[in-house]
Amino acid sequence: MKRVLVPVDGSDCSLRAVGYVIGDRALCAAAGGYEVHLLNVQAPLPSDVTQFVGHAQVADFHRAESARALEPAEAALATAGVPFMSHAEVGHLGETIAQRADDLACDLIVMGAHGRGALAELLVGSIATRVIHLARVPVLLVK
Repeated sequence: MKRVLVPVDGSDCSLRAVGYVIGDRALCAAAGGYEVHLLNVQAPLPSDVTQFVGHAQVADFHRAESARALEPAEAALATAGVPFMSHAEVGHLGETIAQRADDLACDLIVMGAHGRGALAELLVGSIATRVIHLARVPVLLVK
């Protein structure tokens, strides 16, 4: 059985990646099916915020934001009858996605590509590009 990691942030782009996994049942059929792992990564809050807010409040905030981002993807997979597990992390996005794929022994990462132009990619960087560089498994970008 293949393990597929699908990072989601609640955006239409990440939901297209979920839709791809739902629609392409042949994605890993040759390996006897696939196991879907949804992942939401929340960026750490800046220290000028966390010095005034308690650790428990920050953790509650991250949990709530992850739940909000994961909910549409979870609903889509549940409606389609695709079994999944959800994970929420706090960390640097690209690094955390690649590390979680390793930790879960995933065979593939399927993620949405925001489709920004070359200039925007140069100026702001790309989580997808970072994941591609760091991941030890194939990364499938869904536009």
